[in-house]
Amino acid sequence: MEEQISEIERRILAVIGQGLPKTQSPYKDIAGQVGIKTAELLEILEDWKRCGKLRRIGAIVNHFKVGLGAGAMVVWQVESERVCDVGRILAGFEEVSHVYERKTDKNWPFNLYTMVHGRNRQEVKNTVERMSRECGVSNYRLLCTEKELKKTPPIYVNTAKS
Repeated sequence: MEEQISEIERRILAVIGQGLPKTQSPYKDIAGQVGIKTAELLEILEDWKRCGKLRRIGAIVNHFKVGLGAGAMVVWQVESERVCDVGRILAGFEEVSHVYERKTDKNWPFNLYTMVHGRNRQEVKNTVERMSRECGVSNYRLLCTEKELKKTPPIYVNTAKS
């Protein structure tokens, strides 16, 4: 059975689907667009988080626009009992935007993934070498970014009029 959402929730989803406003007060601005008070918006978001409808809200950063012209997905082969510890170490590098674990395959032994950013490929490579030394993992591969794809926020509700 599909859970119904209120009209206010539908409006919140439609506004959030356009991306966070690039302002000093994004939640206030979202609330204004929805037609509610900021406190009410935050209460709804907290409720969504409590009941598992929402994990997080985050900005989509265009690394090229902030001067980081190179990036690489780095895949690491890490012993399963060390994944959490190694993941924490790698996540501690400011050049890393995200870290996550994936299942391995007989033809693909890499189970930990990091996205590393830098001004150029050499800087990314240097960072990855430091990361390898710091976490003690030497079996990794750099998958350098060749082309930046368009980053868009997810669409949660259809706002088109029928």
